[in-house]
Amino acid sequence: MNQKTLEKPRTKTKPKTQRPPLWKVILLNDDYTPREFVVLVLKAIFRMNESHAFKVMMTAHQRGACVIAVYTRDVAETKAKEATEMGRAKGFPLYFTTEKEE
Repeated sequence: MNQKTLEKPRTKTKPKTQRPPLWKVILLNDDYTPREFVVLVLKAIFRMNESHAFKVMMTAHQRGACVIAVYTRDVAETKAKEATEMGRAKGFPLYFTTEKEE
């Protein structure tokens, strides 16, 4: 005898996990760091191509600051620190900061 039992599919309720808040990395303009060096840093730390890095650098130059990218807090802070230190190592006042995205 072949008995068929009805099986009810189990539905799992997934708790809604909140996405971690994101942080902006911001390039601040200064009058001393050479434009070419800023482009080099953007390419090295933020993996930008030449034309994107140039546009970002020019935006910061013209407006005083430019949002580079958005990451989770630890990644944003690490990248901002690495980029700032890259400038310091060459004696430039290049500065990147972070800010919570609203």
